[in-house]
Amino acid sequence: MTSGEDRLIARFFKPLATHPGALALTDDAAIFDPPAGYELVLTADALAGGVHFFQDDPPDLIARKALRVNLSDLAAKGAKPLGFLLTLALPSPIDDGWLGRFSAGLRADADTFLCPLFGGDTIRTSGPVTVSIFAFGSVPRGGMVKRAGAKAGDRIVVTGTIGDAALGLAIRKQPDIARSWKLDVALHDHLIDRYLVPQPRLGLAEALRFHASAAMDVSDGLAGDLTKLCGVSGVSAEISVAAVPLSAGAQAALKSDARLAETILTGGDDYEIVCAMKRDEVPAFSALAAVAGIAVTDIGVVMAGHEEPRFIDAAGASMSFSRKSFSHF
Repeated sequence: MTSGEDRLIARFFKPLATHPGALALTDDAAIFDPPAGYELVLTADALAGGVHFFQDDPPDLIARKALRVNLSDLAAKGAKPLGFLLTLALPSPIDDGWLGRFSAGLRADADTFLCPLFGGDTIRTSGPVTVSIFAFGSVPRGGMVKRAGAKAGDRIVVTGTIGDAALGLAIRKQPDIARSWKLDVALHDHLIDRYLVPQPRLGLAEALRFHASAAMDVSDGLAGDLTKLCGVSGVSAEISVAAVPLSAGAQAALKSDARLAETILTGGDDYEIVCAMKRDEVPAFSALAAVAGIAVTDIGVVMAGHEEPRFIDAAGASMSFSRKSFSHF
């Protein structure tokens, strides 16, 4: 007799298991043979309702965010996505309508990013929905871009814009705050969208391998994540806050409330890439980024020493933060 869990998997997730090694999700494990001359890059992230998303967020967007935060890690390592495993904890009774929209969103991104499902697990929970994804990709042997590797004199470069998702989260928590920031509908919606749907910078994966000495994705806030990168590289850094790229929405919010500078620099959920590279590598990297349609900005320099990175404001003063990044504990 087919169990309820087997029927759920067959109905909602088997269509995502397009790689032969997934064995149509009929086994306890899957098979994957890495391409010759390549290494696997492994990453995992979990999203819990009430922590990483709101319970009333659209289920297709929850699914897309869950996959994309993992793809962001792969992008920062210079890796090409190959597949993922999914563990999904669902409250009882199961809402088939919610699950249908969730699996449709997940399938759309699995197809877009050529990253099929290989298996996983579904369980019942008395708590909120929890989505855990283990993703894997490939790089040429020895080609992964690590956090370690930044050297004094390197330039610090970031992709996209910083702080949008943290501001979008603030709006989700306090919808009326957008009015005090004088945001029009387009700016409001942009910040919300940046919180709901990250944009993994996979188009720069190869360029990072060729040009970056160190890189990581910005998931917990630029200030905190740069501190992590510098710490493992055994260096420090100096960042010009005025150079940090901001969207029109973030600029409008900051103009209305200068205190939001800390939220922008430390709030997290950007899923952009911060990387270090030699000064003479920046033009070529920027050119490749332009071809990929991804904005990149030089925001500072790697310094010798072991002090935490300094963020210098327009007056030339070093900023201080109540906390440098988001932390679960």
